[in-house]
Amino acid sequence: MPAVGALARAAPTTHRFSRPRFAILVLAGVYPLITALLYLLLPVLQGWAIWQETLLIAPLMVAMMVWGVIPAIQRRFNRFINPLAG
Repeated sequence: MPAVGALARAAPTTHRFSRPRFAILVLAGVYPLITALLYLLLPVLQGWAIWQETLLIAPLMVAMMVWGVIPAIQRRFNRFINPLAG
């Protein structure tokens, strides 16, 4: 006869992180973000060298991804990017 505590414990479920699914979702979030940034900033940056434009846009993009897009994807699509293994 099994112990009483053994009945209450279930087998742990394992999730696996899906890099392809995560990559597709990040692309879906980044594409409109970078497009909007370019539409907003390129008219203002007219006449700047490409390295100067990139120097301004890249940190904005990274900050929006790290503190906005990626956490939102992980919250909203957690089950999709971490499906059950097996």
